[in-house]
Amino acid sequence: MDRTSPVPLYFQLSQQLEAAIERGTLTPGSLLGNEIDLAGRLGLSRPTVRQAIQALVDKGLLVRRRGVGTQVVHSQVKRPLELSSLYDDLEAAGQKPATKVLRNTVEPATAEVAAALGVAEGDDVHLVERLRYAHGEPMAQLRNYLPTGLLALDTAHLEATGLYRLMRGAGITLHSARQSVGARAATAAEAELLAEAEGAPLLTMQRTTFDDTGRAVEFGTHVYRASRYAFEFQLLVRP
Repeated sequence: MDRTSPVPLYFQLSQQLEAAIERGTLTPGSLLGNEIDLAGRLGLSRPTVRQAIQALVDKGLLVRRRGVGTQVVHSQVKRPLELSSLYDDLEAAGQKPATKVLRNTVEPATAEVAAALGVAEGDDVHLVERLRYAHGEPMAQLRNYLPTGLLALDTAHLEATGLYRLMRGAGITLHSARQSVGARAATAAEAELLAEAEGAPLLTMQRTTFDDTGRAVEFGTHVYRASRYAFEFQLLVRP
């Protein structure tokens, strides 16, 4: 702790604890110990420690359990805005991804899907809807639309790995994407799937992915738990 810094001590402590959670030094399920012990070990006042812990409880990184103590839940996933799959990003972050396929079917393209994939409205497209987990906890609801006949989409394979891996394995070269990110409140159905309260904030993403020939090969429309997930941007100054 830098006691000469204008940054409050509780904030310094919460930042250090958050960094330890993100590095995996404090793993999900780890106990922090009680506030009195922490305060004594760190040479801080109990209110300072309590405030630091509460900040991380509010972020969803820690939880207070009666009879157990303060426990690490998980780290928030911070996903770079680049052409990668959520499965790969979770795996790279050590988040133990898992998938449940909710739908794997063929249906007529809506106007929105048709425009994204460059097909006629009403043409058949393949829909894959999945629930993506990290450490056994739901993180995102994913809907992906693909042209029919593009590749075999076996449910067991979709639950074992990421969609982009399957596409690359089928010889499809993913080249670029057009993407938009937003936010809205969770519907009742989304809240039930994602273990959130109805009206809780969700991050949204729509992405159209193109192969190296310029063909649209996938249109995704996804929702993510804002309490567990964030997008990261790198901004460059234009000369």
